[in-house]
Amino acid sequence: MSVAIIDYGSGNLHSAAKALERAARDSGLATAVHVTSDPEVLRKADRLVLPGVGAFKDCHDGLMAVPGLWQALQEEVIHCGKPFLGICVGMQLMARRGLEHDVTEGFGWISGDVKRIAPRDPSFKVPHMGWNTLTLRRPHALLEGIPLGEGGLHAYFVHSYHLDAEHAADIVATASHGQTVTAMVARDNLVGTQFHPEKSQLLGLALLANFLRWRP
Repeated sequence: MSVAIIDYGSGNLHSAAKALERAARDSGLATAVHVTSDPEVLRKADRLVLPGVGAFKDCHDGLMAVPGLWQALQEEVIHCGKPFLGICVGMQLMARRGLEHDVTEGFGWISGDVKRIAPRDPSFKVPHMGWNTLTLRRPHALLEGIPLGEGGLHAYFVHSYHLDAEHAADIVATASHGQTVTAMVARDNLVGTQFHPEKSQLLGLALLANFLRWRP
């Protein structure tokens, strides 16, 4: 099995690669992990991971600037149905639009806009940075076997915006930071996490192992 982590100049590429390699090793899965900006490597990979940190527009423009990368991503994920995992801004890019500073078109894979977190309680600061438990909204294979909810495992977040999904069926898990924030979305062969699995210790490694085993 091979996994392509997409390098477009934004993302925790090294830590994501190391976490996937460890998840594969701990699960006894023979997996080659490639960090790449080469569209041909995406086409040959079995699974695709899109990390992202920073501003929505910068990430969008950086990805679109790599010749052939967006076309290969759209073809392999939407037309060929390869398992896809978007992380942080990589998840946000799955939305229809990002509303950070200006309106930027997203991939349109998940209906909804990426909006700034607006905690009702001013004691909750933005950006949302730190550890949170997850509230399960519907079962999903990537969370199978992971203790969630109050008293469950924690996920690590660093973000000021979240994907406000139009359809409740697309939301897998939420977290609380003075308001309900979208923590994980999924549809068909697509999954996105607002939190960072590569920094989320036990929860993250378990989720990545489930991603490697996933047959959507």
